[in-house]
Amino acid sequence: MPLRVDTAIPFGNACDIEVLQDGLMPEVRLAADPHGGSERLWFCFRLVSDSPPERSPAKVRLVLKYPDTMLGGMPPPNMRPVLRTPEKDWERMEPGTHLDLTDGRVQAAWTLDAPRLWVEVAFCYPYGRPEVDLLVRETRGCWKADTIGVSQAARPIVRLSNAAGEEHAHRPGLYFLARQHSGETPGSWVLDGLLRRMADADTNAPLVWAVPLTNIDGVEQGDYGKDNFPYDLNRAWGQPAMRHEVMVLQRDLQRWKKRCRPVIAVDFHAPGGCEVDGAYFYVADPVKEPDQHKADQAWAERLAQAVGPEFMAPSFARMANYPSRWETPSFRHYCRDKLGICGLCLETPYATATKTLLTREAYREIGKRLADALLRELAH
Repeated sequence: MPLRVDTAIPFGNACDIEVLQDGLMPEVRLAADPHGGSERLWFCFRLVSDSPPERSPAKVRLVLKYPDTMLGGMPPPNMRPVLRTPEKDWERMEPGTHLDLTDGRVQAAWTLDAPRLWVEVAFCYPYGRPEVDLLVRETRGCWKADTIGVSQAARPIVRLSNAAGEEHAHRPGLYFLARQHSGETPGSWVLDGLLRRMADADTNAPLVWAVPLTNIDGVEQGDYGKDNFPYDLNRAWGQPAMRHEVMVLQRDLQRWKKRCRPVIAVDFHAPGGCEVDGAYFYVADPVKEPDQHKADQAWAERLAQAVGPEFMAPSFARMANYPSRWETPSFRHYCRDKLGICGLCLETPYATATKTLLTREAYREIGKRLADALLRELAH
């Protein structure tokens, strides 16, 4: 067929694929693949043209099936995937169109320029090991990459650090991680911006350790990774840990704790697929954990003020009181109970924050502002 969908690409994910070419405009229909998990959201694929350029259609209609069963996949007009071609790097697509079928099902649709060779489409800007390697190269040797363990599928888990630290040192310490849910790429881009800014601080920086791709199996496999089995990473922070990757992270956090004065840890996430209110923090419940709530709230207020209203939601401090499949400890609980520090979770949307379109540079800007705020706090 002149058009075909290829998922054998980095972070590839698509299923239930149909290519219809009997009308004036070819139509490609597909869905996000749950990859064995409870939730769906992430998709990433290459649409390939096998026709000579002079015989290719001008436009292609892309139809996303079942958005109402994707996590936060409604309403479709809030969904702004990204695309790239051999000639152009990733850029945002226009808002999706909401389609109602006669039996009540819902679809989302976009009209694309037909590929001369190929076009890749993803739910949001991909971020994987090549981007981590680029970060290390472009920050002039500030970040040392070390393998701290392996995943359940034996992939290396890489931690970046600006120093090894020394036991019983008084140097303030920060610990960051991203992609406990592997499809939540905005978290990695925000962390990328933060680490680039920390690199500029040079010798004035605190001891910083960061794991940009914690669920490396899910990242490489194109999983969404939210509430997947047996536990997603952020629901596996008990003692003993319910995922091998979490045990690796716990051991590394304990090493970090001994080699600095721990200040705060931040876990970078993304929320429901079509949320547009802006970024926000999850903090402790004021009724169940009043003292921890006060400390979390204070950090959230200072950091949100630094990031600014063009990126932060008006309600920037929230409680994670949504239904969960497992009432088990998270990263935040581990930071409180085992490290004695605040562990904040930052949720940054996939497409827009209030009225701001979120490009890669916008994500990095959020990270840079967070870094500046943290550096100011530590300078007091």
